[in-house]
Amino acid sequence: MKIRNLISCALCGLTLFACSPSGGEKDAEMDCFITDLMERMTLREKLGQLNLPSGGDLVTGSVMNGELSDMIRKQEIGGFFNVKGIQKINALQHLAVEESRLKIPLLVGADVIHGYETIFPIPLALSCSWDTLAVERMARISAIEASADGINWTFSPMVDICRDARWGRIAEGNGEDPYLGSLMAKAYVRGYQGNNMQGNDEILACVKHFALYGASESGRDYNTMDMSRLRMYNEYLAPYKAAVDAGVGSVMSSFNIVDGIPATANKWLLTDLLRDEWGFGGLLVTDYNSIAEMSSHGVAPLKVVSPNNALVFGRKALSISSSDALASMKVHSMPSFFSVTPNRLNVPP
Repeated sequence: MKIRNLISCALCGLTLFACSPSGGEKDAEMDCFITDLMERMTLREKLGQLNLPSGGDLVTGSVMNGELSDMIRKQEIGGFFNVKGIQKINALQHLAVEESRLKIPLLVGADVIHGYETIFPIPLALSCSWDTLAVERMARISAIEASADGINWTFSPMVDICRDARWGRIAEGNGEDPYLGSLMAKAYVRGYQGNNMQGNDEILACVKHFALYGASESGRDYNTMDMSRLRMYNEYLAPYKAAVDAGVGSVMSSFNIVDGIPATANKWLLTDLLRDEWGFGGLLVTDYNSIAEMSSHGVAPLKVVSPNNALVFGRKALSISSSDALASMKVHSMPSFFSVTPNRLNVPP
């Protein structure tokens, strides 16, 4: 199955497509297929498409493993990450397309940062070469190796500008220069996604962490940051925009606040800037558990916010009739597919 079709199916819980011929005959056919599929999905299955648990083979954050098979059969997940090995991944995909009600294939993600089986220098070292062709070739090799193992999505490139060497994750980025960072962002996207993801050896790229994650105060990871819009546009936003212009298929929101609002729930950042100003139409995914960790910035936990709030898929809202709708499922938001438009979630008195 072509990776493009796999992604289209797996993301059916995120976007409501119109059954229209715009975009060509093949796009119209897919639109009709997705529209019909959405009409047959239950609320629980739609919420399940927003759930992305970890398998635990490749460790990032705290490991959330076990019960993947049962969750797949019940269509309580839209994908998984950090499972390594073609036999394991193939078996889980077969469960999805053979033993679940709607037979929706799964997104399979991994932190393929500077190589998969073949390990290359860290991204900071690669950027020091100023050799975009070499970086693109590195990403191409990584995509070929990862896709051969059943992985179709990488959480790379990280393009956060950082000017404080105390921040440990500076090693995963391209340094302090927005121009160099923009060149490298495009090279990574071209290498991972190849010819617009037409081949089986091309994988979905994910630019992160949107936005300003590398500007944390005191170089402390997950810490707050504060800056003017002028400085954002001139010094920090260019690499993200370059990745979007290069056709990156997914964007990961960051842990930090932007203008006092967590990036994961920031309407200006995720809707006004990313969607409307830059025209990004792809998948938006949160960083590892960042929905729950918004409480660190003063947002009420998801289970206790007003039941009248809505999860928003792009521009289409699906209201949750009960605050227990998510709690009744084994939902792991690490990371979760999530796109929001409210500036803040309402906090009950």
